Amino acid sequence: MPLLDDKTREQVAAELADIENPVKLVVFTQTFECQYCAETRQLCEEIAELSDQISVQVYNFVTDKEQAEEYGIDKIPAIAVVGARDYGVRYFGIPSGYEFMSLLDSLKTVSAGEVELMSETLAFLEELEEPLHIQVFVTPT
Repeated sequence: MPLLDDKTREQVAAELADIENPVKLVVFTQTFECQYCAETRQLCEEIAELSDQISVQVYNFVTDKEQAEEYGIDKIPAIAVVGARDYGVRYFGIPSGYEFMSLLDSLKTVSAGEVELMSETLAFLEELEEPLHIQVFVTPT
């Protein structure tokens, strides 16, 4: 049974219509004892069906440890959004509710390969001497 109804599929396809460059959704899941793993994988596969520029690659968190380490995945379900390069965009848990739009926005941003930032933000980033790890925590409502 699809997670996205016909109306939502149409809206998502329209939202993703202007993606010009390939984006890969790298999904980490496992077969047993993972809440929302199956749904997260299915959601990514349904999104990929709506654009020729989006593909899905699925790894098992338990048996594909090397890939999990490569992408910095330490919990599941997880999605790495990867374009021409890996910008470090990760989703942990199922991107439902408002997070679904965030996932779609990240697909477009990663595809473009650049993001518009204020000059103050760019200046701050230039001054960083060490990598900066930002995490945003949300809860479905």
